Amino acid sequence: MSESNIEAKPSAFNTADITALSHLYRGELYRSTVWRTRLDTTTNWAVLTTGIALSLTFSSESASPLPLVLVGLLVATFLHIEARRYRFFDFWRMRAHVLEVHFFGPILRGHGVQVENGWNDILYQDYRAPNLHISYPEAVGRRLRHNYSWIFAIQVTAYIGKLLIHPAPVASLQEFWTRAAIGPIPGQFVLLAGLAFHAAWIMIAIATYRGRRGAGRARPQNSERDRLLDLARG
Repeated sequence: MSESNIEAKPSAFNTADITALSHLYRGELYRSTVWRTRLDTTTNWAVLTTGIALSLTFSSESASPLPLVLVGLLVATFLHIEARRYRFFDFWRMRAHVLEVHFFGPILRGHGVQVENGWNDILYQDYRAPNLHISYPEAVGRRLRHNYSWIFAIQVTAYIGKLLIHPAPVASLQEFWTRAAIGPIPGQFVLLAGLAFHAAWIMIAIATYRGRRGAGRARPQNSERDRLLDLARG
């Protein structure tokens, strides 16, 4: 049954029930906000450590590019932590969104609370048997596309720039390999490992782009006019 065909009917809940559901929504929104803040924290850690590595690497002519290599592993650790946190943020956000669309939505349209599509029973079952709604690879892919791809791109750009032009432009390919070497590890092997490291993240970002959360989802067209903005302007 589409929203346009819903007729005004008596509410499925009384006033006390609606008040209780409103408090439930506030609780779910609060928990999703807490986990959203935790996502910002890990992103800030990744940005801060990358900035420190950049400062150390370009601080002097004799500075090694090794900090930029090591920070990639540290940023990957932060990505792992953030992906786990994102799954919990998505869990609480999903419940709040269901209440927004299926509880408050019909009320805003003047139809009262509608339960014909069974949203209340589905939400109840989710409370009885909680289950995360996004997989770990999809969570990693989302954080990569939205945040960490830019951090990794800055790291790679700074690392290649360090090898090519700092403290002086590289004069030969052999010198380039020498600058990339880490102790007894040849520069070719170091660069090949770095290429495999970042290629793996690119593959994850692409493979999860059309995951089960996005597959078959209709993308609404952006209208030329923002009706909500017009309404807010009065």
